[in-house]
Amino acid sequence: MSRIKDYAIKCMRDEAQAILNLIPLLDDNFDKAVELIHHCKGRLIVTGVGKSGHIGAKIAATLASTGTPSFFVNPLDAFHGDLGMFTSNDIALVISHSGQTDELLRFIPCLMERNIPIIGMTGHPDSLVAQYSTYHLNVYVEREACPLNLAPTSSTTASLAMGDALACALMEVRHFRAQDFARFHPGGTLGRRLLTRAKDVMRRDDLPVVSTDITLDEAIIHMSEGKLGLIVAIDNGEIKGIITDGDLRRIMQRSKSKFFDLKVSEVMTPNPKRIHPETKITEIEKILNQYKIHSLLVVDENNRLIGIVDNFSCMI
Repeated sequence: MSRIKDYAIKCMRDEAQAILNLIPLLDDNFDKAVELIHHCKGRLIVTGVGKSGHIGAKIAATLASTGTPSFFVNPLDAFHGDLGMFTSNDIALVISHSGQTDELLRFIPCLMERNIPIIGMTGHPDSLVAQYSTYHLNVYVEREACPLNLAPTSSTTASLAMGDALACALMEVRHFRAQDFARFHPGGTLGRRLLTRAKDVMRRDDLPVVSTDITLDEAIIHMSEGKLGLIVAIDNGEIKGIITDGDLRRIMQRSKSKFFDLKVSEVMTPNPKRIHPETKITEIEKILNQYKIHSLLVVDENNRLIGIVDNFSCMI
């Protein structure tokens, strides 16, 4: 392995260790910060300068997408009109590795004047930002991953991890689930998958339906025309069973010359798996994987076949 890769490995190990070192630093302040945000009637204002500002913007975006109304404000912009966005119902998350950043120390009195609680995130519990904070989150790191111990590397990674820890804890406290996440991401692939239901993707027309008393030579024709790799046996509107193309191959191996004389009723799989039209794509995939099948029958409230969903239907 080249020495260049060795540098990369050392950096990753140093930053990973910096995150692990945060675990012993978690105390009651973290619990109280989560409770404060959870019961906030306003929004969480995230602020920071320089690299801490970039981390703060990402934390605000993560929190906003997971159920916590949040936005990032540069403290310099706050001095030029953005203070008008703040209310006494809000909470501030102030990020500074040193805890001594001048711009933040000038900004904090503005927050205090509006009685806005402050959650400080710094690497120095004795810093001014920490002292002014209602609750303080300690993100201390022994040294930066930077070979010169100068560029913010381990410290920004630690802050980012603490922000993610806040988001994850709040998701659990709020019982935030996949369908909630989808509502905040309706335009993306993930959102579509979480919101799409069987009725949106199922095959409705020209379903490969046969009666139980036809022979397999006829059944093969229906299966070929249906182009779904299966046929559904139905008598008087009632679903009796299913035969897949895999079933046909196995039956042919067993029955040899008698294959074409067999009736659907003799070889079909009874009680095939069924779902309702409101079943979500994510749940359909779980069922398909659990039972190692490639199709599900969609039925109405009277257990009547109204569609078929297969693996390809789930590829949205």
